[in-house]
Amino acid sequence: MKSGTTSRKFPASPKEWQAVIDAAPGKDRPLTRKEKADLERAVVVKKGGYSAVQDALAARRKQGERGPQRSPTKQSVSVRYSPDVLAFFKATGAGWQTRMNDALRDWMAKHSSR
Repeated sequence: MKSGTTSRKFPASPKEWQAVIDAAPGKDRPLTRKEKADLERAVVVKKGGYSAVQDALAARRKQGERGPQRSPTKQSVSVRYSPDVLAFFKATGAGWQTRMNDALRDWMAKHSSR
């Protein structure tokens, strides 16, 4: 499943960046769990200011960098299912592919004792 996305706009000017920096936690309060997670995904630029950050972000987008995977990467395959099976899982809402994967794992667990 994809991680959540945000509708918040990225700061576009040095003035907006300064406002973000001023609102950032410092000595007055500890980092929240979300802020710590955001920092782990941050692009670090040691020198160069605003334009260097923009360039680093643009380079990262070009590379398609995702970061390290937490678990082994899944394989993409093309599979054909009966319409009723596919309709059943899709009717369960978002995450139906994960539930289908879990159902297949359950079947494997029950039938792998041979």
